[in-house]
Parts: sequence; structure tokens; C-alpha cells
Amino acid sequence: MSQKQNIPIYYLPFGVLLKGMSLLPLPVLYLLADALYFLVYYVVGYRKKVVLSNLRNSFPEKPEAEIQSIAKAFYRQFADIVVEILKLRSMNSAEMERRICFANQEVLDNFVKSGTPVITMGSHSCNWEWVLSAGAVQFDFPAEGVYKPLNNPFFEDFMLRTRSRLGARLIKMKDTLRDFAANRNVSRVIAMLSDQTPLKSEITFWTTFLNQDTPFYEGAEKLAKKFKYPVLFLDIKRTKRGHYTLTFEVISDGTSDTVPITELFAQKLEAAIRRAPANYLWTHKRWKHKRPQVAN
Repeated sequence: MSQKQNIPIYYLPFGVLLKGMSLLPLPVLYLLADALYFLVYYVVGYRKKVVLSNLRNSFPEKPEAEIQSIAKAFYRQFADIVVEILKLRSMNSAEMERRICFANQEVLDNFVKSGTPVITMGSHSCNWEWVLSAGAVQFDFPAEGVYKPLNNPFFEDFMLRTRSRLGARLIKMKDTLRDFAANRNVSRVIAMLSDQTPLKSEITFWTTFLNQDTPFYEGAEKLAKKFKYPVLFLDIKRTKRGHYTLTFEVISDGTSDTVPITELFAQKLEAAIRRAPANYLWTHKRWKHKRPQVAN
């Protein structure tokens, strides 16, 4: 937490306000989420053009009325995610365990308890921020996550404290390889959000995803094959407001170098998005890069 000394003092009242708001019960915070939805969707129109463009390009077969309906449902759940992330700043272990259910935890347990570290590949679906903390609370082994630090020192400190307060360990993206090498035989699960858009200079993999040419990071695949770790896809379903069920699906058992891990992840993620499109994070410019044309 050494970054705290670099936080400008004018952020202090904001930090106190956020911490105080996080102490409110979730039913009260959901009232705020309802107001936030109205403000963001109807008044500000936050990234509405991006959201609608992403949805139209991803689902060209859907009529415009359905696209608009999905967009509205997305903004409702987006507002919920904002207050749920805020709540994580003060949520206790018992409430986290009550709200997150791992449907088939034995799939993960069987790998880790045999002494094999496991990589899980997740996405920005439903409430991705609760997942790692839920694992730290419910698993009998360390739950760790790779993350990219935020540029703003206040929000970096706030999110680092929020994400780690229930026992999760955070690994900076730039330190991932070093951490894997130093802890190669530690029985643990390492969560990676694998649907982020790579920098243009770092793109090495393209596939067709939601009807569009889409780049993906190959970091999880390269690490899994280098260290021979199993890889699981983490599927998240919203069962009701503030409650989620997580299911593990095996992508690779770690014994083969030929499994197309990134491609299989993209396929499983697309299937999950098609099942419940409003639960995905559509505000990002996921398709800002174009696949280079192959010279004849």
C-alpha cells in the first residue's frame, strides 16, 4: 500500500464518502443503482453509441427493438455492478459466501489438491469483481488474481484494498511471469480476466468472436503451456439481484501442448454471452483494432 503517500489530499473526503456509502445495506445501494441507471442511460447516455454499435455488430441477426432492449437491460445491471463493487469495500465473508455459489467447486479442488496450480480464465461478465474475493473466502487454498494497475493513484489504492481485503492476493500483470516462476509448485488458483483488448503492438492472436475479427491476449495460454498448468473457464450466471452462480469448465488439463486454449476460451465466452447478452460489459471499445490484411 506504499502508493497511499502519493494520493493527493483532496481525494481524502471522496475516500471517506465511498467507504461510508459501502457500509449501507445492499437493498439501499440498489435504490441508488436505480437512480444511477436512470442518470446514465436516459440523461447522460454514457457510451450509448459504443454499446449500441457493439451490440448491433455482435448480433446482426437481432431486430433493432431487441438490441435496444438488451442495451437497457445492460445499463440496469451495469448500475448494479457499480454499487456491488462499492459494497465489496466493506462486505464481510459471510455475506460474500451467501451471495456467490460455486456450483462445481470439486472440478477446481481436484486439480489444486493434487498439488497442481490452476489458471482460471474469466471475463467482464456479471460481477467479475466479486469472484476473486469469493474464492479467497470459500477455497481451502490461496486465491490470487492478475491485475493491471490503474493510472489514478486514488482509485488504484482504493481498488487494491477493496480486492484484497477478504484475503485475495493480487499480482501485477508485469510481474506475472516472475511470480509464476517463483511459485511454480504452490497449490493455488490464479484468476485471469482474459477478454481484455491487447495493445495493438501486443496482438499475436486473432479469431472470429461474435461475428467480428477479434484479438485476444494469449498470456494465459502461454503461461499454462510453459508451466503445464490446467486451465478452467469460469462461467458466471446471475440467479437474482446480487446473487451469482459460478461454474468451472475444463479447457485444458495441463498435459498437452496442442490444446488451443485461447480459441476455446473465446468459444466458451461467446456461448455465455449469447445466453445472457445483457450481462456482458459492452461499454468498452472491444473492436477498435482491425485485423491486418494478408498480402496475396
